[in-house]
Amino acid sequence: MACNWKDSSKQMQEYHDQEWGIPTHDDQKLFEYLVLESLQAGLSWELIIRKREVIRKCFCDFDVEKIASFDTDDIERIMHTDDMIKSLRKVNAMISNAKAFMNVQKEFGSFDKYLWSYSNYKTICYRGHEKGIDVSKNTLSELISKDLKKRGFKYVGPVIIYSYLQACGMINDHDEKCPCYQNIKKLYPCVTMDDKDI
Repeated sequence: MACNWKDSSKQMQEYHDQEWGIPTHDDQKLFEYLVLESLQAGLSWELIIRKREVIRKCFCDFDVEKIASFDTDDIERIMHTDDMIKSLRKVNAMISNAKAFMNVQKEFGSFDKYLWSYSNYKTICYRGHEKGIDVSKNTLSELISKDLKKRGFKYVGPVIIYSYLQACGMINDHDEKCPCYQNIKKLYPCVTMDDKDI
């Protein structure tokens, strides 16, 4: 994926330069990225980045335990927050996802252990992606999406999960000319493979 999208705004550039694709193993950050990617369904990523701080406030700084215990008053509060995404289905889904997230933590010890076991704790560099091949989903995102759905997660289709894996650094889809591409390869354990491989 070419990195020209980062130039659309200062916020997008900061997100690209400081976060996107950097391997993340903190459960709260992994949940934050999942919330943002799920809320983005049908919307632009630039809109989500622009509303990120409002989303953060609505969802208690992405504290999964607090979100899992949200009640109708919390839902009303979110739905009446200025500049928030007004989708009752998505808000309810994020509460449901918080509960499912906690179930994964309980089973595996952390969501990080569950998620990164799919790549053996290595960042994947798919052949051709660094040259600008644009991919929206692949075998890995389909596999993880299917398992998350089985575990009760919502808004986790293979396209959303592919974007999620890019964001949290399991997939390095920076352009090869982007400084972030080489930095990630230099600083973190990486493996090169084809899209059809898991």
